[in-house]
Amino acid sequence: MMNRRAFLQSSAAALIAAHAHSLFADPLGLPIGCQTYPVRKQIATDFTGTMKSLRTAGFTNIELCSPYGYKDFNGLQQYKPQELRRMLSDWGITCISAHWAPSELFQKADESIAYAHDFGMTQMAVAALGPFNYKGTETADDVKRYVEPFNAFAEKAHAAGITALLHNEGFVSAHIDGKPVYDMMIAELNPETTKLQFQVSTLQQGYDPVTYFHKYAGRFLSMHCQDWVKDPSTKSGFRQVPLGKGVVDWKAVFAAAKVGGIKNYFVELEEDPALMPPSVPYLKSLNV
Repeated sequence: MMNRRAFLQSSAAALIAAHAHSLFADPLGLPIGCQTYPVRKQIATDFTGTMKSLRTAGFTNIELCSPYGYKDFNGLQQYKPQELRRMLSDWGITCISAHWAPSELFQKADESIAYAHDFGMTQMAVAALGPFNYKGTETADDVKRYVEPFNAFAEKAHAAGITALLHNEGFVSAHIDGKPVYDMMIAELNPETTKLQFQVSTLQQGYDPVTYFHKYAGRFLSMHCQDWVKDPSTKSGFRQVPLGKGVVDWKAVFAAAKVGGIKNYFVELEEDPALMPPSVPYLKSLNV
């Protein structure tokens, strides 16, 4: 994990480079966003400094993690949701989305929805349904069993003007008898109350964002952006790099994202948060 000085230096360098590309439109004409989970350790010790560094790097939209469901975000409990939103606004940052622990959505749905509503969020995402470390013995009936409470939560959220998002990690990206669980879950989701948030790194598991944005046109709302190169020295066989420096064809992804319905996207490079600021100049130069 990088230290604060490295993050600040990287942010400043990215800002200079981003200014040089200021004449170019951001992809889809949307603000450049980032997921805050990669900088969770910095948030735990210096929330203000971390947010200002992200803004300096060129990120104007963030996706938080729940202060009650994610340990490193517990410090944000000291702020009322309206106060937290005002702080971000003062720093030039918007936040309409957050990730929540499954227990918050299924066991404390009313409290979680109330927090998101008071904050002004319009999207509530869950990283996975079912076991994150699945055994491989799950069945199609298990898929339905995991989706059912999410649909129930989504109905409540929808009544409050909030869209429930399913993110495709963990068991969501598994296969049962050769069939992708992701497709099975999409078939069970209520399209009137739920949308999808695509994790681009699942391309490594055969989930091509271009294919899915076209296959399920209009069902998507958001995506997390990762880029990588093959690296046999790593456990996974891949190593993350700044967007535009790896194997992902971002022009094709963003072009398909229009069809899929993407309205916001977040850079998320968890292996090394210092890789996130250098992704901004590339995104500013990318015309789709």
